[in-house]
Amino acid sequence: MSTATIDLYTDATPNGLKISIALEELGLQYNVHKGLNDGANTSPEFTAMNPNQKIPLLKDGEVVVSESGAILYYLAEKSGTLLPKDLLKHTKVIEMLMLQMSGLGPNFGQLLVWGGAWNNEHPVATQRYAQEVNRLFNVLNTLLEGHEYFAGDEYSIADIAFFPWVRMAFVHPIGEMLELAAGKSTKHANLIAWYERIGQREAVQRGLLVPEPHEPEKMFKAFVSSTVGLGELHNA
Repeated sequence: MSTATIDLYTDATPNGLKISIALEELGLQYNVHKGLNDGANTSPEFTAMNPNQKIPLLKDGEVVVSESGAILYYLAEKSGTLLPKDLLKHTKVIEMLMLQMSGLGPNFGQLLVWGGAWNNEHPVATQRYAQEVNRLFNVLNTLLEGHEYFAGDEYSIADIAFFPWVRMAFVHPIGEMLELAAGKSTKHANLIAWYERIGQREAVQRGLLVPEPHEPEKMFKAFVSSTVGLGELHNA
């Protein structure tokens, strides 16, 4: 496995923050490149590494990995931590990672589009995604019953994957649409306790600062361009 310094192409999005948190947890040396800044993710250099033109992207020597879940898995395997060796425990971590990748991430992302970027112009669509995110928060709360972490009693890449997305309910205005928002929830004690527990980790706190976010207006423009389907990335 390569021992070269890692290059991380990222930005201050939930998927990007997963990787900076993981790298901080693992204590690995890495260089940071803002992937959405001034269209960097559509440059010929970036496109050659990832034709999908999305961040995050990890370059470790000759190894290039895209998709945040795959990057988390690569880093866990590379380091031999954050992923249990026992088959059943290992499988549980992957199960939870898949739930984040296929469930909470896409649905929360769509809520941000319909409720935020498109200013709730179609409330029926917005409500559909708000209901699904609320349902998934209920599922996550149930999964944490009697456990400190999403794969049992061992902190793993599953927790890292979920944390930046759950955090959005607390730090983004869209969270006011959700039951988990501060002051609204009376039935998510397990999930809130987990969120507070993970948020107290020093590596998580460091990872949330990598990279420094753009000013809100510029970050929103980059989000629209790369995610919503109204910008340069979707003109091809």
